[in-house]
Amino acid sequence: MAIFLHRVGRLAFRRRWYVALAWAAVLAFAGLSALQAPEASDKGFSMPGIESQKAFDLMEQRFPGTAADGATARIVFVAPSGEQITAPGSKRAVAKSVASLAEGPQVVSVSDPFRSKTLSRDGRTAYATVTFEVGAKELTDDSRNRLREAVHGARDAGLTVEAGGSALNPGGGPGGAAELIGVAVAAVVLLVTFGSLAAAGLPLLTALIGVGVSLAGILALAHALDLSATTSILAMMLGLAVGIDYALFVVSRYREERAKGRAPQEAAGFAVGTAGSAVVFAGLTVVIALAGLAVVGIPMLTKMGLAAAGAVTVAVLIALTLVPALLGFWPDAVLTRRARREGRIEEQGTRNNWGSRWARFVLRRPLPVLLLGVAGLGALALPAMDLRLGNPGDEAKPASTTERRAYDALAGAFGPGFNGPLTIVVDARGTAGAKDAVASVAQRIGDTEGVVSVSPARFNAAGDTAVFQAVPSTAPTDEKTRNLVTSIRNERPAVESGTGVTFAVTGTSAVDIDIAEKVQSALVPYLTVVVGLAILLLLLVFRSLLVPLKAALGYLLSVLASLGVVVLVFQQGHGAGLLGAEHTGPIMSLMPIFLVGIVFGLAMDYEVFLVSRIREAYVHGASPHEAVTSGFRHSARVVVAAALIMIAVFAGFIGEDDSMIKMIGFGLASAVLLDAVVVRMAIVPAVLALLGHKAWWLPGRLDRLLPSVSVEGETLGRRPAVADPYSARTPTGREVSRT
Repeated sequence: MAIFLHRVGRLAFRRRWYVALAWAAVLAFAGLSALQAPEASDKGFSMPGIESQKAFDLMEQRFPGTAADGATARIVFVAPSGEQITAPGSKRAVAKSVASLAEGPQVVSVSDPFRSKTLSRDGRTAYATVTFEVGAKELTDDSRNRLREAVHGARDAGLTVEAGGSALNPGGGPGGAAELIGVAVAAVVLLVTFGSLAAAGLPLLTALIGVGVSLAGILALAHALDLSATTSILAMMLGLAVGIDYALFVVSRYREERAKGRAPQEAAGFAVGTAGSAVVFAGLTVVIALAGLAVVGIPMLTKMGLAAAGAVTVAVLIALTLVPALLGFWPDAVLTRRARREGRIEEQGTRNNWGSRWARFVLRRPLPVLLLGVAGLGALALPAMDLRLGNPGDEAKPASTTERRAYDALAGAFGPGFNGPLTIVVDARGTAGAKDAVASVAQRIGDTEGVVSVSPARFNAAGDTAVFQAVPSTAPTDEKTRNLVTSIRNERPAVESGTGVTFAVTGTSAVDIDIAEKVQSALVPYLTVVVGLAILLLLLVFRSLLVPLKAALGYLLSVLASLGVVVLVFQQGHGAGLLGAEHTGPIMSLMPIFLVGIVFGLAMDYEVFLVSRIREAYVHGASPHEAVTSGFRHSARVVVAAALIMIAVFAGFIGEDDSMIKMIGFGLASAVLLDAVVVRMAIVPAVLALLGHKAWWLPGRLDRLLPSVSVEGETLGRRPAVADPYSARTPTGREVSRT
């Protein structure tokens, strides 16, 4: 592996024009394809295998022409204090607004609150439901403008009017501010780390090129593969973070090899052969974790994982080819100003720095450091025991949004459960007396404790399927609502035996409950597959049994601690206001899966980069303690810089309005902080110090079975010297590149 990548690095350095032009062509082709490709169709969220999804599918089949996933909007009208919504002036304003909505394009139906009796008991609040024939993403500007005009017209008449529903949330790509914040902080970190504008700018440039290629590719395939906007955000988040980090490691190793006296082309070859090998295996762990999301069985999650894995793959390829090619254009520009001015490069391989001093501190007292690190992460993980999963809706949005105000107005006028009604789909095909049977089902469900009201049943044209709604007494994210759904479903056998019909429970609340249960049931298999494959990969990289196990256990500590921090903030509300999260409640159902998968890959990044340098010193004859010190001397500063860059990129997404992206950004930033600072900087050297030579033990038979990949570059050290016709040394010792 190291020899092959060494050749790749030398070739990219030598043929830099061809490599640069090839990547420019790839970027141009992807960009043109994205511009010409149609937008992704809005087919709605799909979750195969759960009851609520089966009920949606049955509705689409039995009620043709009324798509279950069509966009909806709910317009809430509130009369002034002390007045009734049925007052002549208010009634005219509502009627005018409803008529205007009904004439809008793409509208299937609009319910009149006075005919459908959707009035509050105090007579002050009413609402109208607008149903569209297409999904929210496919709504035209005319449809949205008609919606806004109807709202403003009623407001001008003196009513308080708010709007909610999926029609107001079309989704979209990244906002831009988050990425700019992350890139700005990354630039500062790189400048401080390298002390050179060119060295700081090169990783940023290559990372942005990689993100551009990845996002353009996703947009080009969005329609064909039905990719959501969130897919591109996750790919950008990870592609930008790892793209900067991977280039950072290659550039850092290039500078180190130049400090050893190597010519520019040979230094690029060694950088790609050593740091590039670590990049390949670190990237593989991330790809394994992301592609492993397919195990969960959620199509949207699978697509997000594969798209992000593609972005990581692009980042790896750029680090191995474009980075050494750009180094070929400016071989001395990435060096420090002093090195360029004085014409010599000072060897730093044996100099003490804060990394080696920190390593010696840990090596002198490994057990206290280990116990303190484990205890601290364990304490942060404790809130995770109170984890409640769900999918926050409009109630999680800021109070400044009309969606949140509409949610609060409906909850206050009709009860907390009104915003999450349960939809009951009754299948009466082949049953005599279908209407009586459906009425019996509705009465049975209406009598269930926790149900406030049941709407009249609506039959399809064939008369063999009916739909009605049951309004819970509790909010959609309340644990009592979950128990109510379970109780209704548990009554199904008795209802079926008594009426001869069957029914299924769906609706937003039921969907959220089913998703949470599916994610929880898939978490252990997913964790087993991902961790198992990664342990095998690390076994191949480090040729040790204990180091991969230690890496996996350290990861579990960091991911549990980060999940605990997420619960502490977004569920329990500690410091939530500082992050712009005005509403606390259950954690997004997919959050544990995201943390388990994405954080595992990122944690293994630091494990590979840090421990590969420690093993490199060990296989070259250093003692276990000397190897740890040497590894930290060479890589601690770069690993910390890489972690700070990732934290900055992820933390920038906390400013997004989307609560899902906000939570993911905070969770990933917390996980990287805890893993890099506590696990990799403290627990890893402490464990290696306690294990000593045993850390690198591998049974002889297994050692013979495993292929040698030489991530630490041992095989490069045995290679004969290769003449470098593209560089020479001046009498003063300065290396001059020949073009």
